[in-house]
Amino acid sequence: MTSTRQADYVTTVDGVLLITIATAAHGTSMDFAGIDAGTAALHSLGAEVGAVLLRGTGANFCAGGDVRGFAAAQDRSAHIHGLATDLHEFVRALDATAVPVLASVQGWAAGAGMSLACLADIAVGGPGTKLRPAYPGIALSPDGGMSWTLPRRVGAGRARNILLTDAVLDADEALRLGILGKLVADENIADETLRLARTFAAGPRSTYASIKSLLRQSDSATLSDQLDRERDAITAAANSPAGREGVNAFAEKRKPDYTGLV
Repeated sequence: MTSTRQADYVTTVDGVLLITIATAAHGTSMDFAGIDAGTAALHSLGAEVGAVLLRGTGANFCAGGDVRGFAAAQDRSAHIHGLATDLHEFVRALDATAVPVLASVQGWAAGAGMSLACLADIAVGGPGTKLRPAYPGIALSPDGGMSWTLPRRVGAGRARNILLTDAVLDADEALRLGILGKLVADENIADETLRLARTFAAGPRSTYASIKSLLRQSDSATLSDQLDRERDAITAAANSPAGREGVNAFAEKRKPDYTGLV
C-alpha cells in the first residue's frame, strides 16, 4: 500500500493515531485497507503517539465483514482465512499497544466491529449505538477476539447468552455491561472520543502504560504476585520524569506539564 493510500486511513492529530476501520464507500463493512494500514502504523508506533482512536467514517462504526464479498469468493474458506489472519494481526498489534486505545462507536458495531469495540480500553457511544455479534445470523463463528474479550467484559454466562442468541445490545445495556465506557449525544461521539484521546496523549503516558500492563498481568496473577508488581511499578514511577512532574505539580499547586516526559 502506498503512503498516500495509507494516509486515507491513518493519520496523527495532536498525538492521537486515528485509524479508520470502516468507510461509507464499503457500506460501513470492515475496510481491510484501513485494517492493514492500521497494523503497519501500530507496528511502527513512535513516541509522538500517546493514544489510538478507532473510527468509522460512515453512519456506523463498523457493520462487520463484507458478507457479499464472502458469498462472491471462489473459495470462501480461503478468503475468510486470509481476512481473519489480517484482522487478527491488527488485533494483536492493538492489544500490545501501551497507549490507551479508544473507539468512536456511532451507529452499529456488528460482527468484527463489535469485537474491536470490546477490545478498546474505552469505547464511546450514543443513544443510537447498537452492538450485535451477528455471527449466528450467517452461520459463522466469532473472530477478532470476541470469544476472549466479551467474557472478560461481561462474564462467561452473559457472554454465552449474547453470542448464542445473537443478542442486540442497545447503548444503555452496553454501558451497563461495561462494553461502552461513556454515552454522549450521537452527534458528539466523534468529538468527545477525540477529546478524550487528546487528553490521554497530553497526560502521563508512563502511568497509562503501567496501568495497562498491570491490568493485563492481573488476568493470570495471584493477589500476592500482583501486589509485588504494583509495588515495583509505583516505585519505578516515583523517580520517572512524569512521576516527578506529577508529584511536584501537586505539591506546588499547579497544573502538571507532561510534554515530552515518560
